[in-house]
Amino acid sequence: MILRVRPSMLSGTVFAPPSKSVMQRVVAGALLADGASMLHHPSESDDCTAALATAAALGAEIELGEDAIRITGVAGQLAPRTSEINVGESGLGLRLFTPMAALHPGELTLTGTGSLLQRPQSPLTGMLRALGATCTTGAGGLPPLHVKGPLQSGTIEVDGSMSSQFLTGLLFALPVCSGDSELIVKDLVSRPYVELTRAVLADFGIETTESEGRIQVPGGQTYQPWEGVIDGDWSGASALLVAGMLAAETAITVDGLNTVYPQADEAIRGALLFAGGAASGTDEGVQVARRPVRAFNIDLTDSPDLFPVLASLAAFANKPSTLKGAHRLVHKESNRIQALQQVFEAAGIEVQHDTAADALVVIPRKGKEKVLAARIDAQGDHRIAMAAALLGLAGAPIEIVGAECVAKSYPAFFDDLESLGAVVQWVKSK
Repeated sequence: MILRVRPSMLSGTVFAPPSKSVMQRVVAGALLADGASMLHHPSESDDCTAALATAAALGAEIELGEDAIRITGVAGQLAPRTSEINVGESGLGLRLFTPMAALHPGELTLTGTGSLLQRPQSPLTGMLRALGATCTTGAGGLPPLHVKGPLQSGTIEVDGSMSSQFLTGLLFALPVCSGDSELIVKDLVSRPYVELTRAVLADFGIETTESEGRIQVPGGQTYQPWEGVIDGDWSGASALLVAGMLAAETAITVDGLNTVYPQADEAIRGALLFAGGAASGTDEGVQVARRPVRAFNIDLTDSPDLFPVLASLAAFANKPSTLKGAHRLVHKESNRIQALQQVFEAAGIEVQHDTAADALVVIPRKGKEKVLAARIDAQGDHRIAMAAALLGLAGAPIEIVGAECVAKSYPAFFDDLESLGAVVQWVKSK
């Protein structure tokens, strides 16, 4: 599908999408729980749909309601309905559910689709082997993963330099093992995601403690059922908030962001302030006013999903902006360093990769026209598609090939933009 986004003036209020990061973790906890959990206002994103299918494949009972989902768990005893499980294109899903699958004594295969099949998983195999499970990957450390338990408690070192998701999977699986475990965490990135994991675990009645880079996980614990509303998603909302700063008639409001759990991408609030924005809290969320963009420097190592939308914001500044932590962009739905360079180049904007500084430098076009009209390929990456839409909203018409990929995290993204006044048109393929 090709969508054209034209320069527009935005106004009004929109609700943030439900958080896929929160929901996938809640689905994992509900799978292991002793009883039925109720998830209200669930995400309909592709990643969360895949998480529900994975939980069902591992033995959970899933009942879908109009605006709620009931998940009856397996009380820590997986009962797989199939030996091969497809987690879709979700990197978190694969790294979260594979350690849980390793609780089962039979052999299970976890695979995926699309770009996930090109994302390395080797760190996970070493961790699971160190805890007594068998785990192998395909060639080059790529999916599928073949795992056979049972996983054992123990003390291991966890390399957190590539992704915190490997740690998250272990934190969900180890509490149901019989003995106590300790995870010695080295070079952790995206700490807020680990804090989110531990907060969700606590709401399922699971105890973990951390001290000086060591996380203690008592064994023999029982997951209790959970009921609640899935938090609004700061990751998806970040695109809306940037849209407001760039293209609001005066201001727009994004509701549903009074969140219960910590989310790394709440850092968008500070980023907007660095860029000269005006974001203020409301009873239900955040209001952001239209403001000129000031060049900014920011470290996004802990919140790499903000790179695309903040790169679009930086394109409208008068001077170059620097976004640090670029090494976190390589193993995403696309190589986002290359994807951002290609998309922005098509729109007449230079993005330099400063390898020495581990940063992307966005160099705005000189003169009045900050963006050139262009047709770009989203490369199957939902966040690249959103970033391209922002260039179109505030710059020049941008046609986005493969715009439907936003369904991975935010299926209603373009609908919500239209509700705020954005001009979004379907383009017939030639």
